[in-house]
Amino acid sequence: MRGLALYFNTVRYLRPVQVAGRLRMRWLVPRPDQRAAPQARSPLEPYREPIASAPTLIGADTFRFLGEQRRCLAAAGWQPPDAARLWVYNLHYFDDLNAHAAAARRPWHLALLRRWVAENPPARGPGWEPYPVSRRIVNWVKWAAAGNPLPESCRQSLAVQARWLRRRLEYHLLGNHLLANAKALVYAGLYFEGDEADAWYVHGVDLFGRQIRQQILADGGHYELSPMYHAGVLEDLLDLTNILRSHGRIEPPLWRDAIERMWGWLRIMSHPDGGISFFNDAAFGAAPTAAELGAYAARLGLPLAGPVQAPLTVLEASGYVRLSSGCAQVLCDCARVGPDFLPGHAHADTLSFELSLGRQRVLVNSGTSCYGTGPQRQRERGTAAHNTVVVDAKDSSEVWGGFRVARRARAQLLLLESGAHIVAEASHDGYRRLPGRNEHVRRWQLSPGRLEISDRVSPPFQDAVAHFHLHPQVSVDTRDGAEPGEPRLILTVPGHGPVQVAFEGAAAVKVADDAWHPYFGAAVPNKCLQVRLAGPRLLTRLEWAEQA
Repeated sequence: MRGLALYFNTVRYLRPVQVAGRLRMRWLVPRPDQRAAPQARSPLEPYREPIASAPTLIGADTFRFLGEQRRCLAAAGWQPPDAARLWVYNLHYFDDLNAHAAAARRPWHLALLRRWVAENPPARGPGWEPYPVSRRIVNWVKWAAAGNPLPESCRQSLAVQARWLRRRLEYHLLGNHLLANAKALVYAGLYFEGDEADAWYVHGVDLFGRQIRQQILADGGHYELSPMYHAGVLEDLLDLTNILRSHGRIEPPLWRDAIERMWGWLRIMSHPDGGISFFNDAAFGAAPTAAELGAYAARLGLPLAGPVQAPLTVLEASGYVRLSSGCAQVLCDCARVGPDFLPGHAHADTLSFELSLGRQRVLVNSGTSCYGTGPQRQRERGTAAHNTVVVDAKDSSEVWGGFRVARRARAQLLLLESGAHIVAEASHDGYRRLPGRNEHVRRWQLSPGRLEISDRVSPPFQDAVAHFHLHPQVSVDTRDGAEPGEPRLILTVPGHGPVQVAFEGAAAVKVADDAWHPYFGAAVPNKCLQVRLAGPRLLTRLEWAEQA
């Protein structure tokens, strides 16, 4: 019965277009259209240098993705059965065509391009799934725009891929996947000329515009609420602006407005070190940094303003809150887990937060090292992998199956204050499904040199544990509390000296070994403070000396 309940509470949120899309993807599989490709179109203006990713081709037939190195020596190597699905997808993206120092690997690229066409027949294998097709079309066209003529077999294949994609758009998923599909149609439509290519272009621009209206919230956030995917969608907008301008087209005003709003959101949701915060699926290296995006926008003549520095910043449509005082920055998750119909990248991280002192991260969510359906993916999505409270060993939202969520927590902002103390208070109802029908209320109060986190969990419950994950560079030393029943720890934060941590209302404090996952495929040892509540309330105080 529990399995049926999970399925029911997952699928009941799907939109009709998603249900219809799933049926179409399964039962209406078109035949590949292998007619001759249209003629290539000549750009009118130079294609500006896009963002270059890190190289992934480390030998003529050797790839490194997600921390794992493999060789692709023959046709079977394009879909190794023992590799993770995301690793195989990366193999088919061809991101290395436009990575740093790509020109030095041009002979390898040419050989691989020809091999891919010869060894991946149309409509067969993971390389022909819509998302890899979308990524590959864009990468091939970018490579050609950089002055690398596509081999004739690849030019022909590019047209076949565009025709195939046009009939396999990912309406069953929506979100960033559908944006990637639309982007690829625009790129293919501008690479080729003629009526067929013009139809791809028009459809892609229209689809992308309609989805931007739906997917970008009023505060500039992408509705999947992952800073990593948000940065990727912002790159999509800049790439599309680039390709349109190189062919004498002007981007729609909607795109420019979305770029500016998304840029502001990204800066607010980034730490002082320039990197993204880790809410929902997030890791470094999978999307461009804010610095890379800002430099790209400048190359396109789109200078972007920095965020307004304010003690209290509320991203109301998204549900995130930033508190700033002195050297401290706190990012708080008072958000939904994501769109009800698209929670695939959601974590059970409601009322979690991250803390930086200066450019040093102190408290971090655990990040994302893998996709798939295994126990590691489940652990990273679970509540205990985040800086929040676990009640009766349950997740605040029922994350399961790798990319699914059944019953999900609903957060509500209760109080916001900005004065001598900067205060945010919120609650969530994710534990109301438990026998105790528990509610978690958390209050953050930031002032110079001090952060207080007040947690209240309505009884009854058997066990409630607050988790505080330390950045790997932060060490911890246990000290006796100044008061009986008030355990105290000393954190050593590089560049900031000691941070005293005290707990009022704790039954026990454990310093546990854990792991932080800043990149896909990475696990960096760190420590996690696990604080068991003695009753319904816990007050956690962090104190540090403000630097002059």
